[in-house]
Amino acid sequence: MTEMDLPGSWPRDLGRRRRKTRRPILLVGFLDQGNLGLGYLAATLQKFGYTVLVADVERSPDELVEIARRERPLLIGFSLIFQFYIGRYATLIRRLRAAGIDCHFTMGGHFPSLSPAQTLAQVPELDSVVRFEGELTLVELADHIGDGTDWRATAGIAYHGADGELAQTGPRHLLRDLDDLPWPVREFEPEQVLGHRAMPLLASRGCARTCSFCSIHTFYRTAPGKVVRTRNPARVVEEMRWLWQARGISIFLFQDDDFPLFGPVWQRWTRNFLDELHRAELPGHVIWKINCRADAVDQQLFREMQAAGLYLVYMGLESGDEQGLKTLNKGITVEQNLAAVATLKRLGLVFEFGFMLLDPSSSFESIHANLRFLRTITGDGCVAAVFCRMLPYDGTPIKDQLAAEGRLKGDVCNPDYDFLDPRLDDFFRELNDVLHVSGWIHGHRALSPAINWAWNEVAILGGCFVRSMGWRDTKPASAA
Repeated sequence: MTEMDLPGSWPRDLGRRRRKTRRPILLVGFLDQGNLGLGYLAATLQKFGYTVLVADVERSPDELVEIARRERPLLIGFSLIFQFYIGRYATLIRRLRAAGIDCHFTMGGHFPSLSPAQTLAQVPELDSVVRFEGELTLVELADHIGDGTDWRATAGIAYHGADGELAQTGPRHLLRDLDDLPWPVREFEPEQVLGHRAMPLLASRGCARTCSFCSIHTFYRTAPGKVVRTRNPARVVEEMRWLWQARGISIFLFQDDDFPLFGPVWQRWTRNFLDELHRAELPGHVIWKINCRADAVDQQLFREMQAAGLYLVYMGLESGDEQGLKTLNKGITVEQNLAAVATLKRLGLVFEFGFMLLDPSSSFESIHANLRFLRTITGDGCVAAVFCRMLPYDGTPIKDQLAAEGRLKGDVCNPDYDFLDPRLDDFFRELNDVLHVSGWIHGHRALSPAINWAWNEVAILGGCFVRSMGWRDTKPASAA
């Protein structure tokens, strides 16, 4: 068997198939700060001859109806990022159908992939759901529709069965080699920060961790194939260099769920990536941001990354209470969280973090522990204190556990749960009211995001202007 015969490999005959590509394909989703998921779908469809239009779901329904009427697409694909937006998508899709748009409607994303029955029930106007990684599935689906053959034979989809029940085809294998994919289409304008242009980028797909509140690992584990795959570091740097030269991009925002850092194999990947950056002479011209866990923060490795342009680190700390970390199945300790923060401060690296003040195991004692933790890491002013309440999304182990315990409440769009101590329900409601009134955390003009954005700008100043303005030794006050 050749490599091209292996599951998850690029089909050998895909480029040789005759297909009808006269009508375009319309993809709809959130485009704020770029949408690499849609970008990869569009690039793959284009690779095989399709014309692709990408539209922002935040455009008015009338505008989207007009686009669909004018372009007469073969298929419209909707990208759903978070499940609580499904009502908004349902309203738009009903509007399109009412306007006479009768082409095939499909939807993809974490929630549709893991909960296809609920998705089709919430949006009955959909013809299908594309499950898990959608590039090859969408090409095959478009081929069937264009040829007039049975699109229900497409691997990796779900749809309304003849009896009204959910029907599914066999799951499509996850891609073996991410470098088979073309670079994503980036028709959106880059974000501008202090005169510098920023773009999202991916070095890997998947997450090896098994946090109970997160659907990412269940998304990649439900489909057959290797859960985590990394791109060739040289290809990542090649894409960065092209974007820098052709589009003037000097800030790269890696959107990997967990940047490849943890353990000898991924540390070797990262050091190869750093070697490629230096070989391409990009340090000093570009800077980059990553997402990682606290247990991946190694002082020597991060010092090397910083020298190659790393300027901002986002960590999902999630809790400063040991029981909370166990409930969330983080596989990490409070001590490790604190050690990671201390390391980043010593290096003078600006960081941001995710944190859940409340989770299903919360007590007033754990809330006090979380507040002490927040004071410890934010008390020097190097980062704003932010927090949220854990929500039980579909496809997560903790949602299933809450359902089994009879504590799950709400609906698909607004999942909720009861705390073990009923007094915490009142506490959360009052706290939420205060946060909304005071503008501390929620909203674009809230205080905490403004503080973190200011530190982000400080990091960009230090990273981009270090040579011209002599800011080589500038660090956050906590690191001085």
